[in-house]
Amino acid sequence: MSKLLAAGILSLATSYAAFAQKPAVTSTPQKPATKAAAPATPSADQILNRYVEAIGGRAAWKKLTSRIATGTINVPDMQISGTVEFHEKAPNRLLRLIILNGASFRQGFDGTTAWTDDPKDGLRTETGAEFEDTRFDADFYHPLNLRQLYSKFTVTGTEKIGEHDTYVVEAARPGAEADKMYFDVKTGLALRLISKRHTSEGVSAYQEDLEDYREVDGIKLPFTVHQSISKPFITITFTDVRHNVELDDKEFSKPAAE
Repeated sequence: MSKLLAAGILSLATSYAAFAQKPAVTSTPQKPATKAAAPATPSADQILNRYVEAIGGRAAWKKLTSRIATGTINVPDMQISGTVEFHEKAPNRLLRLIILNGASFRQGFDGTTAWTDDPKDGLRTETGAEFEDTRFDADFYHPLNLRQLYSKFTVTGTEKIGEHDTYVVEAARPGAEADKMYFDVKTGLALRLISKRHTSEGVSAYQEDLEDYREVDGIKLPFTVHQSISKPFITITFTDVRHNVELDDKEFSKPAAE
């Protein structure tokens, strides 16, 4: 439900921005991260271990094999809103559906092929770095597998996000710029992710802020996600999350061309 939990909705929303071509309206920006004083900084391993425990622990996550999450999406710069529905299945299947102003946007990964379908570009197969981003996101146990997904972690210090002190961890993976992850000093939960995202429009700076963590079936997930990829700024609010739902593998496959 986030990049740490399953992200990438921004590429679809960016497609809508290009498709709609509506004038932007100024919106309130997110609070910038500022330097904050902190006690002795733990190691990257300690921060990652604490994160896994904060979201429920490995054993609780491994009891889950699928997820359906539904909610709303709001794009204030464009004065539009709509609905979102995510289907995820272990080990690495993913389907996202967004409906904005009556227009449908889909993105899927069936373990081999990544694809998108939107009014601007139609049905197409993702390739190159865009494919790698989707495959990276599709890991159902993403939070548990960070050490396999990234090659190196470096704790760079502490920063403040709003009222929260955070540990900043740079995470490197082959062939890509290092991501930055921000973990709450008090709770251990992930509060922010900064990275680069690849879409049909090119490469853009990406930021995701995670709020309103709630416990569902023994694990914790963020129910409010603020995202930006250059423009537009987006807020996703999840209203329902269900686990261990029967999902047919076929629904994640690229549809036949009409």
